[in-house]
Amino acid sequence: MGKLIRLEKITTLFGLRARCGLVLADGAVDLCLDSLGHLILLCHWLIGFALSSISVVEELIEKKMTSSDDEAEHQWIENVKSGGAVLCQPPENCPNGWGTPAGDKFMVRGPDYFITKAKIPGGEYLLKPLGFDWIRGPTKICEVLKNKNHRVRKAIDEEVSHGNQPFVWAFNLQLPSKENYSAVFYFVSPKPAPEGSLMDQFLKGDDAFRKSRLKLIANVVKGPWIVRTAVGEQAICILGRALSCKYVQGSNFIEVDVDIGSSIVANAIVHLAFGYVTTLTVDLAFLIESQAESELPERLLGAVRFSELSPGSAGVYEVPSEEQQESAPFLPTRLWQGFSQLLQNPGNSRETPPSSQNTNGNLHEEGADENTNRYP
Repeated sequence: MGKLIRLEKITTLFGLRARCGLVLADGAVDLCLDSLGHLILLCHWLIGFALSSISVVEELIEKKMTSSDDEAEHQWIENVKSGGAVLCQPPENCPNGWGTPAGDKFMVRGPDYFITKAKIPGGEYLLKPLGFDWIRGPTKICEVLKNKNHRVRKAIDEEVSHGNQPFVWAFNLQLPSKENYSAVFYFVSPKPAPEGSLMDQFLKGDDAFRKSRLKLIANVVKGPWIVRTAVGEQAICILGRALSCKYVQGSNFIEVDVDIGSSIVANAIVHLAFGYVTTLTVDLAFLIESQAESELPERLLGAVRFSELSPGSAGVYEVPSEEQQESAPFLPTRLWQGFSQLLQNPGNSRETPPSSQNTNGNLHEEGADENTNRYP
């Protein structure tokens, strides 16, 4: 005999108490009633059961549709993350690759910073990691997301064509070298920036606001002593004050092109670090600085860890033919040799050290009590 499935309901109708239900056995349906006069009770129960079933089915369909949307969003992000020249890997072990470090590895201004100068761990990011490009080109690489043939721009356009509205933030660090290397970090906003937030103000603000607010925190996780000494355990820099920055904005993206070659000292430090790039592990975080109590605590936009990058693994960037770009300046040999000698033999160099004043303004000061190095 097959398994019995019994559905019962005890109900009262017209003052009469009755039992009605369905008994399913071997595909047969048996109506169990106390009296045929109470058939209406069975109909009442069946209607209620059907309505509740419809509600359950609708809920399952809604969850399935939401799950499908989440999977589609996740998939396009994963496609971009895996599409670069170097692999996305777990941050604990990402040789010649990149990953996302924990936000708590960075210290940011806490809720009482202007009173106590206390900092707190960065916590969760405002943006999702989208990708990393380690690329080189025939000229200095800039305005990457304006290039409709670039892989990330293509991914954005495809999502827009499907009715989605992702917003991508890109930070392009243009390294001073003859090969025109660029390290480009991409993040995506899962939802529109809240009205009046620092992100919203940055997107709607002018270049003066952006130059005074966009902050970089750099941590050398692993590397030789000479690099850790030059960069510092944690370097903090307001990018627009220290370096020449170009802000490129479209309907679904904003890109900040950072010319490291625009500062003599930053140029020299990067030249030094580049000589050890295959042994370096570095964490970089981007955030918009809080400069008023109402803007505290600071929140990290996003961060990337790159580790043991090989110059030979850099992808070749194809510059659109209509773009006319300048070659990236590189540090003169005489000045570079003098800086290297200064690092290796402080106090004994005959060369005059480069000025700490940069072409765009003064060094950014966070407070004399902070043990951080800053470069222009």
